[in-house]
Amino acid sequence: LQKLAEQSIRRLIDGSGKKLNASQGVLVSIDNSGAVRAMVGGYDYSTSQFDRASEARRQPGSAFKPFVYMAALEAGRTPDSVRNDAPIKIGKWTPTNYGGKYFGKVTLATALAKSLNSVAAQLTMEVGPDAVVEAAHRMGVGSDLTANTSIALGTSEVTPLELTSAYVPFANGGYRPEVHFIRRVTTAGGKVLYDNNGGGAPRVIKPEIVGMMNSMMTGTVEIGTARKAAFAWPAAGKTGTSQNSRDAWFIGYTANLTTGVWFGNDDGGPMKKVTGGALPAQAWHEFMVAAHEGVPVRPLPGTWRSTPADTIVQDELPPNT
Repeated sequence: LQKLAEQSIRRLIDGSGKKLNASQGVLVSIDNSGAVRAMVGGYDYSTSQFDRASEARRQPGSAFKPFVYMAALEAGRTPDSVRNDAPIKIGKWTPTNYGGKYFGKVTLATALAKSLNSVAAQLTMEVGPDAVVEAAHRMGVGSDLTANTSIALGTSEVTPLELTSAYVPFANGGYRPEVHFIRRVTTAGGKVLYDNNGGGAPRVIKPEIVGMMNSMMTGTVEIGTARKAAFAWPAAGKTGTSQNSRDAWFIGYTANLTTGVWFGNDDGGPMKKVTGGALPAQAWHEFMVAAHEGVPVRPLPGTWRSTPADTIVQDELPPNT
């Protein structure tokens, strides 16, 4: 898998990446036990030994939104809860949707699939930024996060390794395993000195929340911003693009692997309109198709059955302040 990951990142940078001013890329792939199966820290280790996967702190953009929606679901919302996607003003901050387009009344499932910034900001106001920060930390984000409303759009910096690891509980049914690079140590005679199979991982999300989140995030791949990532397995995830395309992300998963991809530049320079649904989703697709070759298809954990007749009742909306 390591070779596949390296080839995927390099091929895209050598191809369309150069034309789009994308000089660096990262890929991290983690299985359900927390074992890192592949990790690429940059375009070429021989020219730069800086490990961007574990050391580069970058803005995740909308790839942070799952923690907003998770906090909202834990506070009683459902994927069918409705919000008004429209321009809002929060103090001096006016979050706008990508492309400036608004969709009016939408379900939370649609808002996440289309990555609507207005709805994410509304939900953060409703549950409070502290609840979003707590959810992200509980899932595995270790970096300090600033608890303000703009966290809805991923303004606090994280590393690709920690952000990818924080999606693993969605893939494995709600457990946060310890991320590790060594699976087993044995003597020459076969005696096991160390064994880490991910057992004992704490549950960090209730099963019903796992089902709701997976239902919503499959929409990102099937009808939303990450359609280029789709392949034969049921898959879910979230794209992210920071301001001026300085960072482009796709963190996605199957019931088998969670893989995060980032593209950008070391100096923080902007790329040419690169979004998470472009190069990152393409690299993710290429790697995951190869990584799942010959592996029996499995569904994502958890279930959620939409019942619009019962649940599409517009919750009380916050004032446009």
